Amino acid sequence: MPAPRLRGRLAVLSAVVATATLLLTGCVGNPVQDLVDRTVEETVEGATGGDVELGGDLPADFPASVPVIDGRIEVAGGAGGNGDGWMVVLTPQGADPVADATSALTAAGFAEDASLSGDAAGGSVYTDGQYVVVLAGDATTVTYTVFPAPR
Repeated sequence: MPAPRLRGRLAVLSAVVATATLLLTGCVGNPVQDLVDRTVEETVEGATGGDVELGGDLPADFPASVPVIDGRIEVAGGAGGNGDGWMVVLTPQGADPVADATSALTAAGFAEDASLSGDAAGGSVYTDGQYVVVLAGDATTVTYTVFPAPR
């Protein structure tokens, strides 16, 4: 798949995930919220062709080689459902979740790509040659954007 198409799908997925995350900060477990969740899921799935789950588990095809820290998964999905990319937004459990996520990635063989990371990027970029992981977060939310490394 050409890089512009992948970036487009990830951009759409990112925008909808951000919106869904904002919606999830309200009441959880009420019928109105359940309806909103289903509507957001269906909208994202229709826009990206991928599977999206608000709350719950990692996508079934999420790469096992990408470690994800403990926490409550708020939004998880894939772009197209065919390994084009994934996004996971979670509420972390640890005191310093970004450091925990960084440690888990480096322990799994990922290295920071300083040429793509930095303050302007809004996060750090890691790669193991097979996958690229964009990690962003703070004490309340951690976001993983994962896609196959360019060949």
